[in-house]
Amino acid sequence: MRRRWLLLAVLAWALFTFGPLLGVLLSSWVAGANGCRLDEAGTYPCVVAGVDVGGLLSTLFVLGWLMLVTIPVGVLVGLGGLVAWAVLLVSRRAGPRV
Repeated sequence: MRRRWLLLAVLAWALFTFGPLLGVLLSSWVAGANGCRLDEAGTYPCVVAGVDVGGLLSTLFVLGWLMLVTIPVGVLVGLGGLVAWAVLLVSRRAGPRV
């Protein structure tokens, strides 16, 4: 049960930290694969499988600016988690002090 919570916490941390980057990469890949224009100046039509996804691609691309916040905060939270894990690991090995 503890491992499941730890895995969920790590996945949530990774999604928070790298989610905007994944959005930029995904939108750029989809736009490039379909020959669509994608930039921050506006929303352009992009038809994929008969559906215009230009607005979604534009939103994902512009949300990449969130990386300016999420990556530094995520790195600090990740380092804090590693320090807490190391302290917990060392305290378990040392055993109780009498």
